[in-house]
Amino acid sequence: MSNEIVFLMFVFMLAIFLGVELISKVPATLHTPLMSGSNAISGIALIGALLVAGTGNNSILGSIIGVTAVTLATINVVGGYLVTQRMLTMFKKKGK
Repeated sequence: MSNEIVFLMFVFMLAIFLGVELISKVPATLHTPLMSGSNAISGIALIGALLVAGTGNNSILGSIIGVTAVTLATINVVGGYLVTQRMLTMFKKKGK
């Protein structure tokens, strides 16, 4: 059990490091398309969170984690789409 926790923490820390390194090297012109792609991935995470929350596990901790995951994933998806929409309106041609 202890080795599994160490392994999961290693994967988590590696994901944080790689995420920061990759995002910091992206030029500003690519942020909008990448944000749209990350919103799609967040939608997949939301579906996974819904599956975890609805497993029928009677554990209180499992229910709390499931509801928290659904809430955070929903905030991420909605906020991401709102920010993407706002960024895309900056690139539209202004009317006469």
